This record gives sequence, structure tokens and C-alpha cells, in this order.
Amino acid sequence: MATLHEKLWLMGEDPDGHYSDDGETGLPNQYNLPGHSRMTAIEGLYYLDIPNMCRVRIKGSPMPPYDQHSEAMRPCREVTWSLLGAGGEPALGWTDTDEVIRQANMYENITGGFYDDFFGEKRRTYYTPEKLREIRKRCDDGVKGRKLDMWVTLYEYNLEQIPNVKEWLDEFDVITLWIWRASNLPKIKEYYKQLREIAPNKRIVAGMFMWNYGERRPMTVSDMEFQADFYLRSMKDGWLDGIMVCGNPVCDLGLDSVEWTRNWIQAHKNDVFN
Repeated sequence: MATLHEKLWLMGEDPDGHYSDDGETGLPNQYNLPGHSRMTAIEGLYYLDIPNMCRVRIKGSPMPPYDQHSEAMRPCREVTWSLLGAGGEPALGWTDTDEVIRQANMYENITGGFYDDFFGEKRRTYYTPEKLREIRKRCDDGVKGRKLDMWVTLYEYNLEQIPNVKEWLDEFDVITLWIWRASNLPKIKEYYKQLREIAPNKRIVAGMFMWNYGERRPMTVSDMEFQADFYLRSMKDGWLDGIMVCGNPVCDLGLDSVEWTRNWIQAHKNDVFN
């Protein structure tokens, strides 16, 4: 038996990780966020009352070595470090594999490596299923006495656009599925059913956005209620293994969706699942 609280994860990034004002994307404030964030990943963890961290490199930060960040996350129940960071990070070579292996050998609560924004064409072209198997072997050989789970980000539109997506999904232990456009939330059960048919034996963790990035607007309270209700029911039915909330870069922007999420966690944190 496990509680909802034990199954909650935070997508943790640097403050302002979702805000672009340097023109590198060609679209200042590309997601139309209502301000700048100053909340760190660790602060977001405690602010939302979430015990597990998925720590992701974004916009070139943090840079290895990760010792100070891993030390700060020692109170976390579990931690996954990004083996491949958010979409703008270089996708070449071993990326951060060797550094994540080093961290896992120092900190036992580091239990996995994460591939964020994985299914773009450039990343899929370089990180073939064969390359992913090489990276897994490198992790298995490098981490003493245990294995690291390999996690991946999958968006609902990847299911529609990549007919052979199963070839890559087969190489991961945990799949996080995110609904990028809130207008697609009414089809949420269809997406999860499709993923479960493709990956029947994988752990699936629901990604829960608190900002509608795909449509550059707030996530409404009704949006939050709709997806959270589905995720809770799916966990009770055994469809889902957990929920990952994204993330600290929007937690201090005064959003109704964030306040709703904090209250929802407190209301349901002790719900029990088989």
C-alpha cells in the first residue's frame, strides 16, 4: 500500500526556467507567463509538499558537477537527475550520463535518470534505441549494487505524430505522459489508453501542468480539477504509478492553479492505493 503523497513528484528546474527574454527562441516570454519566477526547485518541493524530485537541466543550468544540488536534495524520498535536459539542451554524446552515475554512487536516493523533451526529430535521430541500450548498460555498469530507472517525457501529440514511438518507449522503465495543450484534456482517457496499449508493462506517471504552455495561457481551476480527478481515479484503478507536477518556475507567479494544487495535495495526500 502507498499513499498519494509517496507517489508525487516535482519537475524541478532553475528559477525562471520557463521564461525566455534573451531571444534565443525568437519569442521573448515564449509561453506568455505573467512574470518572473525566483523560486528554486528545493523551495518548490517544500512549497507544494512533494517528497520526490525530478531535477532537470534547462537553459544550460545547472552545470556539472551537481554535488551541491544533490546534497540539498538529501531529504527527498527519491530523486531522478536528467540524463538529457529540456529541449534546448545539446543532444550529443553521453550528455550527463557519467555525472548522474557519479551522483548516484554518492547519494542512494538518486534512483533514476530522466530524458526530457525526448521525442523531437533531432533527439530521436541521435538517441536511437541502440544508443539508449548503450547508455543503460553504462549506467548499470557504473552504479554499484543497484540499477537506475530510465524515465522519459512523452507528450500527447507524440502519440499522434510518431507512428513507431513504441521502438523508443520499449527502452524506458518509466513514461511520463503530459497533455501539452489543455484543449486536449477532454481526450485524456483516450491518450492514456493508447499509451497503455503501446506500453502495457511500463510504469506510467502522469504529468500535471499548472500552466497551459501549449496554448500560452493559464491553466484554469476547472482544468486542474478535471485532470487531477482523472489521475486519482486512474491510480486507484492501477493505470498510473504516480503524478509529476510541473513545476517550481510557476509556483510564485500568483496563479490560481498553483494555489488549487497546494490545497488538493493537502486534501488527498493520505489517499491510499494498492
